[in-house]
Amino acid sequence: MKPSTFLHWAAALAAAGTLSASAQTKIDFAKDVFPIFEKTCVKCHGPEKAKGKFRIDNKADAMKGGGEGPAIVAGDPAKSDLYRRITLPKGHDDIMPSEGDPLEKAQADLIKEWISQGAVWPEGVGVKAAAPAKPKNEPVLPADFKPSDAETKAIAKLAQSSVEARPIAMNVPWREANFRLQGTNVTDATLAPVADVLSLVEINLATTKITDAGLVHLKNLKHLQRLHLENTAVTDAGIAHLKGLPSLVYLNLYGTTVTDAALENLTGMKYLKSVYVWQSKVTDAGIAKLKQALPEVQVYKGWDLADLRKKEEKKEEKKEEKK
Repeated sequence: MKPSTFLHWAAALAAAGTLSASAQTKIDFAKDVFPIFEKTCVKCHGPEKAKGKFRIDNKADAMKGGGEGPAIVAGDPAKSDLYRRITLPKGHDDIMPSEGDPLEKAQADLIKEWISQGAVWPEGVGVKAAAPAKPKNEPVLPADFKPSDAETKAIAKLAQSSVEARPIAMNVPWREANFRLQGTNVTDATLAPVADVLSLVEINLATTKITDAGLVHLKNLKHLQRLHLENTAVTDAGIAHLKGLPSLVYLNLYGTTVTDAALENLTGMKYLKSVYVWQSKVTDAGIAKLKQALPEVQVYKGWDLADLRKKEEKKEEKKEEKK
């Protein structure tokens, strides 16, 4: 045998051996094939969009096929519509993916070999379903609420005191009442009718003359979400009347004499998010205790004048040292 002939046959045998070894290599679907599906196919054939009624984000749907029947025929790439489509020429109406660049030849060959080996798709491999969104911690207003006759009369009585309990939006039963506009003309007696206005979700009593006794009228307003009491004479005893308000989200106690005892009455309000205690007698210890019970609550102290004065004094001291 001529040397050249021998070398030719040796090369041919080596090539054949390489092809045989390649064909015998087990395709790792999770590592090699599914990432191709996920990157190029799932956008059009996944949970959000199933073009042609075909999904390839999970085993069951992929093997079931789409509106035109099975897309993957285990062991037979020639009869697998998936393989046919990924090998169509660019610009063809049926090519997959229909958007972006066609698959590279190496990718198509890998999918072909996977199908030839039986299209083994291990259980559990697929696009992981998104975790359900954590429900928001906020009160839900009932859809079937209807104001009573007593509420209608109470709203009319408030109007006689120039206080309007107005709807918060069109075509909804929920109302807000701003007593602040009447200022010091508002007393505990003015507030009395609100006990029957169960549709109130916000009340502004800031700068009015209400006292602890007036807050008794609020204790049954189970849908009340926002309450302004800033710059009023309410104390810890008045805040105790609010203990049963299950929907309260916002409470402003700025400029009152409330203490840590007032905050203890808020610990059962699971929706409470914002509490303002600037220029009150609430301490850091009281705030910390409230936050232990309600981790999501934000308690706003505002500027602490004493701390601000200390900072200013330190600045002056540094200036003197530099001179």
